[in-house]
Amino acid sequence: MDEVHEPLFVRACRGEPVERTPIWVMRQAGRYLPEYRDVRAQTDFLGLCKTPELAAEVTFQPIRRYGLDAAIIFSDILVPVEAMGIPLDYQPGPVLGKTVQSMSDVDALRIPDPVSDMGFVMDAVRTFVSGMPQTPLIGFAGAPFTLAAYMIEGGGSRHYAETKRFLYDQPKVARALLSKLARTVADHLIAQAEAGCSALQLFDSWAGYLSRDDYLSFALPFTIEIVEVVKAAKPDVPFIVFPKGAAACFPELASIGADVLGVDWLFPLDEVDRRTEGKVVLQGNLDPCVLFGPKENIERQVQRILNEALHIKGHVFNLGHGILPQTDPEHMGALVESVKRLGVRRVPADLQ
Repeated sequence: MDEVHEPLFVRACRGEPVERTPIWVMRQAGRYLPEYRDVRAQTDFLGLCKTPELAAEVTFQPIRRYGLDAAIIFSDILVPVEAMGIPLDYQPGPVLGKTVQSMSDVDALRIPDPVSDMGFVMDAVRTFVSGMPQTPLIGFAGAPFTLAAYMIEGGGSRHYAETKRFLYDQPKVARALLSKLARTVADHLIAQAEAGCSALQLFDSWAGYLSRDDYLSFALPFTIEIVEVVKAAKPDVPFIVFPKGAAACFPELASIGADVLGVDWLFPLDEVDRRTEGKVVLQGNLDPCVLFGPKENIERQVQRILNEALHIKGHVFNLGHGILPQTDPEHMGALVESVKRLGVRRVPADLQ
């Protein structure tokens, strides 16, 4: 009987032997796809997130079109924030109905039950897994600092000045908020794994707005808490951390117990591998804007990144952040085809 292997993507996340570099893309289900826009026309953004059959459908779409090596469930990082008791709307960006400004505001937030309060996410996960069991599905959540920034600012921001003022003026309150968010996020990730996700990713989208000292003080400890809790509950589920812009903390991030470190496009992967001492698999790191250029350049950039990743512990090909809505779907197809054709066969040094 032939040996049954786990999916390529899962093996790559663990640094195990792979026949080629796997690829998936952040925000691969989204506005650049005409089939997504057709589904999105049926409801508003939160309605799409909260309707499991529609969320699963748009999760299927890029897999059907491109044959990517992993899917990521369609949802939003602010779903747990709404479940904690803060009204949420999109106009089109996120607008929170109230902000966190004091300890009494933190005390008023509840720790939601992921199944009863966010069960639509788990229902979408189960729908995807039953419909496409051969494709590993990634569950995800926002990291505490990024979620706290939205809660303090009331939405997005150019500088996150109010968030930093909050950290400096009310550090005890900030840590209480971050701790409550860490518990919420860990529970949410575990529930997604229990519903059928094969891997989990933690997005810290606004990590790059913090200095190294502030990241180590206000962000990293709560990321570590989440990784430890989730890995204790689900030790066999690969865990990816993606702290965009936090290159100054790569050495520390490599030692927190995550399996994979997501990397933006600002540093070559071989340099990141040196900084992390080969402790983690790396994910990334094509600039999303490369997909605006000619297909020939897409292939050149793919080859460059594969060359940079040739001698690192392990590599999952991805963009350095989410795919942009203006992207031509054919150029996304050219990216996937190039990675599949040029992707590196990897055998760990101790198995050669």
